[in-house]
Amino acid sequence: MFLQPSSQTIATDARDYPEWHHGRENYALWYVEIKNSALLDYLEQLRTQFSDILYQPNQRQFHITLYICGFLTNQKNHWNDDFLIEKLQQQFNILSQMQLQSFRLRTYKIKSFSSALFVEVLDIEGMLEHIRSILVSMKVDIAALTYCPHITLGLYNKAYESDLIFKRIEQVQQQNFEFLIDHLTFGHYQAQTLQGQLIPHTQLQLGDACCN
Repeated sequence: MFLQPSSQTIATDARDYPEWHHGRENYALWYVEIKNSALLDYLEQLRTQFSDILYQPNQRQFHITLYICGFLTNQKNHWNDDFLIEKLQQQFNILSQMQLQSFRLRTYKIKSFSSALFVEVLDIEGMLEHIRSILVSMKVDIAALTYCPHITLGLYNKAYESDLIFKRIEQVQQQNFEFLIDHLTFGHYQAQTLQGQLIPHTQLQLGDACCN
């Protein structure tokens, strides 16, 4: 949910969330890695500039979530957000058969969800939505119904007045970057570690669009 005027942000509490993970460890997703060095420098500057209002520590690499899979498991589904590891091979095979080409994305404005600050990403070639439609056709997406490509800067460390957040954003000299995506990554993070690192598991290389 986007942050609304005359409201407050939602704080991330420094605690375990057993009601969510139920003792499970690895939460899996398909995502786009950010490799552009100039963009990474910009994102680091923003994260530092807003560090006083963002949850710390934050070791999560900058990325664009493409599709949320759920908790990795080798056993029969027990919870509705379990993700059997055999499903990964099915997804990988179908995506490979599609012979997907590399594509370009563009960053846009700094915006805010109720719980997180982020940089909006423009899917200028419609490839993110195309790839998501393939994955959704195989399994119901357990994430938000409305997909908003973005790069998260961080989660809020306490409740702040939304007007304060909007004012802080307005004071930033924002930059836009266009960058090439030549692979997709499937990985996971430890559910018990807030803002812990993404651990890559499998990569899908995309074709060279300029040569086809």
